[in-house]
Amino acid sequence: MRYEFTFQPTFLQKAGRLWFPLLLGFALLASTPVPAGEVHGTAVADQVQRRGAGSALVLNGAGVRVMGLFSVYLAALYLPAASSDGESILRARAPSHLNFLLRSITNEQVKSAITGALRDALTPAQVAPLASRMQQIDDIIAGLDGLKKGATLSLSYQPDAGTRIEVNGADKGLIPGADLNEALMRIWIGDRPRDPRLRKALLGLDAGDTAAAATNRFAP
Repeated sequence: MRYEFTFQPTFLQKAGRLWFPLLLGFALLASTPVPAGEVHGTAVADQVQRRGAGSALVLNGAGVRVMGLFSVYLAALYLPAASSDGESILRARAPSHLNFLLRSITNEQVKSAITGALRDALTPAQVAPLASRMQQIDDIIAGLDGLKKGATLSLSYQPDAGTRIEVNGADKGLIPGADLNEALMRIWIGDRPRDPRLRKALLGLDAGDTAAAATNRFAP
């Protein structure tokens, strides 16, 4: 099943400090990074080796989710081979690893950014076959012991298993289904993403002034 998406913002980022200084190797403990490059002033691994993925996944693109004056998270997308074609990536349903480096953010805001985005974008008929699995994601997020500034959250997809949710390298749950993973990925790289400029960055395209803004906010 293919989905048509129309996104509306669902939450406001809480007020906080404008600067978010970060310097790190941007790979989870469950991944094996190679020497890192730099994306928008932050060190990001060029490749990650995921459990069960076979060959290493390569960095496709990375960028910052900005809401108003505040950066919410840094996202990095890893694929078997780099591609700038979002629909081609979605149709391939190949292994993928989408990693987020977070500001201080509440569990409810994370739920809003993931399953909330899906509920806003899908019709009731489209939500129906995904509903129980979306609830699994909500339950996993609700059970997290707070997401501190600098925490990592990832959505790691394996075609023969499903989408694994990890926080700071710890496995939090596996949700089956290529259809769910495709719906989730459309939030960021589909043809109607919540943040078009972040989509460009994740697909390795020119993200324009977002890149400059991200450099200012994330430079150490």
